[in-house]
Amino acid sequence: MPIDFSLQEGILIDRNWLSEQGFGRSSVDYFLRSGKLVAVVRGIYRKPGPPLKWQNIVYSLSQLGYSVHVGHDTALQYHGYQHFLQLGSQNQLSIYCKRKLPKWLNGINTDFDFNQVHNNPFEESFTAGLEEIPFGNWDWPIFYSIQERAFLEYLSTVTTEEEIGKAVLMFEGTGGFRPKLIQTLLEECTQIKAKRLFLWMAKRQNHQWYHHIDISQINLGSGKRQIIKNGILNKDFMITVPKEENSGQTESLF
Repeated sequence: MPIDFSLQEGILIDRNWLSEQGFGRSSVDYFLRSGKLVAVVRGIYRKPGPPLKWQNIVYSLSQLGYSVHVGHDTALQYHGYQHFLQLGSQNQLSIYCKRKLPKWLNGINTDFDFNQVHNNPFEESFTAGLEEIPFGNWDWPIFYSIQERAFLEYLSTVTTEEEIGKAVLMFEGTGGFRPKLIQTLLEECTQIKAKRLFLWMAKRQNHQWYHHIDISQINLGSGKRQIIKNGILNKDFMITVPKEENSGQTESLF
């Protein structure tokens, strides 16, 4: 079976993949000598072609057994919020994966870096809020977090007033959120901080969908939570928030 017909341009493969296709070591060495394959890094190969895009690599990871999805700030950028986020983050790709990403990713010469977000606010088996976005000539499916899920992923990691301020500005554009989906996401989210921040922003913004959320069905934990230092306590959701951003009853946490 000629490798020209069995391997699409832009896909990364390893020797295990080649072995599963029936190609032994001598065949792989021949493909490399003849230029039908090129080594990207040690043990990882591709057909010769144009420079790799990050989508090529993410899809290749899924074909090599890594269950990955694009989320957090990268998903928010995809959904149109890039002007609120740091410029440098546009060269950093935030992805979620249950397995540790392979070390060879760091050896690929690209103008972007992979950031594996470890604090997933959802169980790995929970797939609501993920959508397939086709990429390339072959419409390769790449999973992205939709806006609602990406916001919860982003809020699960914020620690500064600046980050909360950016989230507040982005939240102004969430009037089209779907309340049933939000309800499901909030009930399944395992991170108390992200849920409280999300609901605080939703109430503050007073979008119509917020009034359809049944907070009694959402586990918000107990007690006060310090999100930022020297913040003001919002009594509705018992979290510290920047003073200038708070619109509810407040008191000092200290």
